[in-house]
Amino acid sequence: IMNRDKDFHRFALCVEYCGSEFSGWQRQRNAPSVQQTLEMALSKLDPGRPTVTGAGRTDSGVHATGQVAHVDLERRWNPFRLREAANAKLRPASIAVLKVSEVDRQFSARTSAVMREYRYKITNRRAPRAVGFKLAWHVRSRLDCGAMMNGARRLTGKHDFTTFRAAQCQAHSPVKTLEGIEIHTVELPFGSEIAITFRARSFLHRQVRSIVGTLVKVGEGAWRPEEVTVALKARSRDACGPVAPAHGLYLSNVKYRPDPFDRDFRNG
Repeated sequence: IMNRDKDFHRFALCVEYCGSEFSGWQRQRNAPSVQQTLEMALSKLDPGRPTVTGAGRTDSGVHATGQVAHVDLERRWNPFRLREAANAKLRPASIAVLKVSEVDRQFSARTSAVMREYRYKITNRRAPRAVGFKLAWHVRSRLDCGAMMNGARRLTGKHDFTTFRAAQCQAHSPVKTLEGIEIHTVELPFGSEIAITFRARSFLHRQVRSIVGTLVKVGEGAWRPEEVTVALKARSRDACGPVAPAHGLYLSNVKYRPDPFDRDFRNG
């Protein structure tokens, strides 16, 4: 671990990864993780055994198209060259560094974030998904997205989300503020693709997947939209619908003020 008495340079990384081959973001002793894979790649470029800190700890199987992390390096890299070198060392892992920017030492990918966005993808058709089957949840029964949106509106705002919180969640409080939920549908020849986007400053463990599973019950007609309100007010995990599978979930965006990637990053 880097000696803090030495001079170091902090870099923000925007990272994309396919979660299918990883046990999640967080470093683990006996399983591959995104954090550890990034650290191993960067350790080949910097002697300080760098530690990578992410904006969110995604679960096993969860993907990211806009994860943000920061890392302290002894060498002052040109951001473009660091991105290229990191991606070369990451091969053949399913991780790509999309952007790099040098940032102030006070910047933290985790605590400086002002908004996080998760997107959940559903393939809604009778036939199974042959291409990219680990990149979306396959739901065979026809979903009513209007009813799902009716249920989703009942969850926006500040609430006690105990019902939609994993039993092992370590957050100090179940109270969170969901800034928005959006549902977009693209019609296909044999069905549709549904994307549900969630925005909040922070989330509880498995909150999004718990909500998605509940909204799918509404879309199938097994629940009325009003029952989402009942489940929320119950403040009991037993009132929750099924938890949606991990492979449909993406950490799609993390926002900061100011945006660290607006300043000095150049694509070359």
